[in-house]
Amino acid sequence: MFQLVELEDVVKIPPRMLGMDLRRAAAEELSRKYSGAVSPELGYIIRVVEVEVEPVGRIVHGDGAVYHRARFRALVFYPKLQEVVEGEVVEVTDFGAFVRIGPLDALLHISQITDDYLTVDMKQGAIVGKGTGRVLKSGARVRVRISVVSMGRGMRMDKIGVTSRQPFLGAIEWIEDEVRKARQPVQAKSK
Repeated sequence: MFQLVELEDVVKIPPRMLGMDLRRAAAEELSRKYSGAVSPELGYIIRVVEVEVEPVGRIVHGDGAVYHRARFRALVFYPKLQEVVEGEVVEVTDFGAFVRIGPLDALLHISQITDDYLTVDMKQGAIVGKGTGRVLKSGARVRVRISVVSMGRGMRMDKIGVTSRQPFLGAIEWIEDEVRKARQPVQAKSK
């Protein structure tokens, strides 16, 4: 889930930035510190926005930098357990597929794709259902449910696992086929 969160920190403005606009300098330093970082509480921090800086800062003896208290908003992505999300298959492997959800890749393990018996065709980069003939390839849009989230610290996310083994989950074209088939008897009765 994407959200804007409000944060507060003391930002260090190095001597090389002292001639710059204070808000711009603080925004650059906060972006350098936070953008791309992972927090177990916040999730993946995408970008720092709307920075407000106190104009009066502090100087520490022996350090040429100035320290200012800053309040800012950050755009974050925090995957929630059981959340249904849509993404794109970015890679097919012999053990499943990686799905890009927001700024992160989640593992859709082969056992979590469908109830059908599946084979992996690495030459074509596809996972094929034996009974249904359904194909999952790189570039396919999928709807999945987040089943595992293990947050790391710093610049890494430990693990995100997803499943599509539930009704109306999987490749978008599969879902559209299911909806079309479900509507046929209703349309036939109404004629």
